[in-house]
Amino acid sequence: MSDVDHDQLYRVAESQAGYFTSGQARDVGMDLSTLSHHARPGGQYERVRRGLYRFRRFPSSPVEHLVAAWLPLRSAQAVVSHASALELYELSDLIPDVVHVSVPRANRGQRPRPGVRVHTQGEPLSPRDVRTVAGMAVTSPERAIVDSLNDGEQPEQVELAVRQALARGLTTRRRLRQVAAGRSKRVREFVDATTGRVDA
Repeated sequence: MSDVDHDQLYRVAESQAGYFTSGQARDVGMDLSTLSHHARPGGQYERVRRGLYRFRRFPSSPVEHLVAAWLPLRSAQAVVSHASALELYELSDLIPDVVHVSVPRANRGQRPRPGVRVHTQGEPLSPRDVRTVAGMAVTSPERAIVDSLNDGEQPEQVELAVRQALARGLTTRRRLRQVAAGRSKRVREFVDATTGRVDA
């Protein structure tokens, strides 16, 4: 136990709403028996689910449900996406009943996880499609908007997201139209019409 760097593990968890994986614990020198010892009732960690832990006294966060869903899939190159990305950017009034994450097609064979919907990306995301928000990889606002619309979210909520994103300078009409260009005619027309209605 003396070789375990608890401070380093805390620093890792601090950027992840207090959560860490068993793999991250191993990286700081903690073996499974030591992890189990610290995750016992009254210990400094709590076991959230298989392979996922949290510092018991870490302050709660409004985004911790997103971190808890994304973190175990991080090694599969997952990104928070769709309506969950809109929630993280505070761009709509949507409160998704599941956490949406996207993974590359090569990593699509992920086991089902309660409360998580895994989307498969047809093409790899470019660096400009991904941002880091609250320590998580998240699709860009324009990508989240277009993915949500394509996924069948309520048009009025997507329009609200467009208006908010443009008003707050999180994206531009040009970027929104570029991301929509490869989608269906319905998506392209919606984005063109909505961005056209927003005051310049």
